[in-house]
Amino acid sequence: MKAICLCLPLAFLYFLCLTNHLSAQTTSQKFTVSGYLSDASSGERLIGATVIDKRSGQGTVSNTFGFYSLTLPTDTLELFFNYIGYQSQQQTIFLRENTTVNILLEQAALIKEVEIVADKYERIEERTQMSRIDIPIEQIKRVPALMGETDVLRVLQLLPGVSGGGEGQSGIYVRGGGPDQNLILLDGVPVYNASHLFGFFSVFNADAIKDVSLTKGGFPARYGGRLSSVIEINMKEGNENEFHGEGSIGVVASKLTLEGPIQKGRSSFLVSARRTYIDVIARPIIKKSFEADGGEGVSGYYFYDINAKVNHRFSDKDRLYLSFYTGKDKFYLNFSENNETPSEKYTFNFDTGLGWGNLTGAVRWNHILTPKLFANTTFTYSRYNFNTRNGVGETSELPGELPQSSSYLLEYFSGIDDIGLKLDFDFMPNPAHLIKFGANTIQHQFHPGEFYTRVVESESKIDVSTTLAQPDVSAFEFATYIEDDWKVTNRLRLNYGLHFSGFVPDGKSYFSLQPRANARYLFNKGWALKGAFSTMRQYIHLLTNETIGLPTDLWLPTTSQVKPQDSWQAALGVAKTFAKNYEFSVEAYYKEMDNVIAFKEGASVFQFDDWQNRVVQGEGTAYGFEFFVQKKKGRFSGWVGYTLSWAWREFEDLNFGNRYPYKYDRRHDFEIVGTYDIIPERIRVSATWVFATGNVATFGTSRYQAPEPYQNHLRYTFVTTHTPERNNLRYPSYNRLDFGVDFIKKKKYWTRTWSVGAYNAYNRNNPFFLFLQTDVDFVNGQAVEKSTLRQASLFPFIPYITYSFKF
Repeated sequence: MKAICLCLPLAFLYFLCLTNHLSAQTTSQKFTVSGYLSDASSGERLIGATVIDKRSGQGTVSNTFGFYSLTLPTDTLELFFNYIGYQSQQQTIFLRENTTVNILLEQAALIKEVEIVADKYERIEERTQMSRIDIPIEQIKRVPALMGETDVLRVLQLLPGVSGGGEGQSGIYVRGGGPDQNLILLDGVPVYNASHLFGFFSVFNADAIKDVSLTKGGFPARYGGRLSSVIEINMKEGNENEFHGEGSIGVVASKLTLEGPIQKGRSSFLVSARRTYIDVIARPIIKKSFEADGGEGVSGYYFYDINAKVNHRFSDKDRLYLSFYTGKDKFYLNFSENNETPSEKYTFNFDTGLGWGNLTGAVRWNHILTPKLFANTTFTYSRYNFNTRNGVGETSELPGELPQSSSYLLEYFSGIDDIGLKLDFDFMPNPAHLIKFGANTIQHQFHPGEFYTRVVESESKIDVSTTLAQPDVSAFEFATYIEDDWKVTNRLRLNYGLHFSGFVPDGKSYFSLQPRANARYLFNKGWALKGAFSTMRQYIHLLTNETIGLPTDLWLPTTSQVKPQDSWQAALGVAKTFAKNYEFSVEAYYKEMDNVIAFKEGASVFQFDDWQNRVVQGEGTAYGFEFFVQKKKGRFSGWVGYTLSWAWREFEDLNFGNRYPYKYDRRHDFEIVGTYDIIPERIRVSATWVFATGNVATFGTSRYQAPEPYQNHLRYTFVTTHTPERNNLRYPSYNRLDFGVDFIKKKKYWTRTWSVGAYNAYNRNNPFFLFLQTDVDFVNGQAVEKSTLRQASLFPFIPYITYSFKF
């Protein structure tokens, strides 16, 4: 099966090369102009830039690596090269042979120029695909952030169809899906845990990122492996012409990014690092606090991440990219206490720690096989692990006797390792077709969980260690795909394809053929009607307690007992660009999911039995409407989004088999994001306002004394809580205003920026979680319990200040 998976695209490649050769013989009057579009100052490739021949009206768009190809009859071409935020460029050539034209575009210096150029960018109504949103990284960096730390995933939460996990958290829940149903790709490599600081920040350093896109539905055939979304994040390539750097010093973290040429005009590097320093600042305070309690110790938390990338152009047809990311979170607490009396000397020690992190790497080779055929080969590695440690020890020494000691240790480890290979091809036979095809394989190694315990007691001479581990699981996943973006007429465009995937765990095989289709019809006055249908399959599962974002994520495979997750989704909408660069869209969607996974009643991550016996599988349904208006460039930029949605779950063994609202079901979600240059390149203001219906939770509605057998009769000795159904209570609504002001000053050799602002500007007490508080009152001498539902809030008004620089 592995051989078949790899041979299918190679056979198709041979067929395309053969038809290309025959086409060149039979239609000798057609030739191809191709090349790369790049940033003139840095050499960065421009993704999604448009190339249009003014005479014929035919055009194309550059791919993920900035490559374009346009095949036209022999004639004089008036080519216009455009990219949002850049000055357009025109070239006139006489096409009488295959021609290479590489273009360097200059960034627009004035706001007016930016707005004019934006009008030439591919408009939302011109694109075949729907349910996809692209956000420029500069716009992301302008959005006010918690504690001043720019966060990519938190900005994505401000888009329609996307919900966050809760107050301050960076979790992503797309169109009723779970956190495991998002395929997060960093330079094409899956990232399994995208959270720092217990979910309050994401692992992506904005200074190292070039572009971000979110696909919520209408998935093209090249995507697979998840049900709900694809988040593509591409790192910068590094400036191949000049040495540059940027950095910042903030409330919780500092970061530094350096980039420059290795061989000018041919190769470049980028290195970016970020670290928090709360542990360093708080260490003296914590140490004195321990000393005040009669002991000594240290406690702290920090996270760091490092991004690095190198690329080299061997020839006009070959380029190699090496990219790397590593990040880690660590919490630690060590405490010891000594008590000495005339009769005894006693020492107590406590040691606990928590750590988790990601490591990813990619090697990518671009090769131009023919002017119409572009190939990219990618080798990937991804690793995520989680570990925790808890240790307790004590020593007692009596006068004239030997010391007696005892210690107890518990450690836990889980994780996942992936090694992958991808082959992707872009074939552009003519302006009416863009054909993408390829294959990929992933070798998964799952570590479902390992407990290690050790008990040592000197008095009884006990030294026992035990390892309880569920066996590691290896699984092979593969996929092959083909898709075509077809311009049927000037009004009608189609994107259709097939995605075939398979999964081979120990002793079992699963296969899936998934059809995909997008359609766009352009009416008069620029209105576009769009529709999409896609089926998806997911072979890996995430077990999580869905609490406050603790990194107890346990990634597990499909097995003979646990089935793969499946979904189908349909969407219909309209789109139009108003006033040159205001993109408007309205979409309705409906999605059904099968074999979604959840814990059984009372089960959790930290248990010793087989994980397959702790889960149940059921069905999910999600549907709703999304409204979106976005302006990407100009003196004023931002967006407005609104979502009306429903999300349900149904399991035979949960909630008495009845359907219930999903934990992150939100009826209404409204967001406003805006930035405005008061004085261009000197003073900039930004603000966000969000309103959302509260999440749901499960609470009991009554309490009663329950009977139990006792010596041949019943007695009422304990109180139980009656819970009629799951997620029967909705939290209060959530709303928040954030604002920020940037003061920018250009020096002779560098630019500095002071950023001040606030999170939750009007100090709204938003719910973090709800709990029951029980008080006892005495009425007529009788104790009467009274339970009250209380709300815990996390973040009040939080100001921030950040100093950043760029040279």
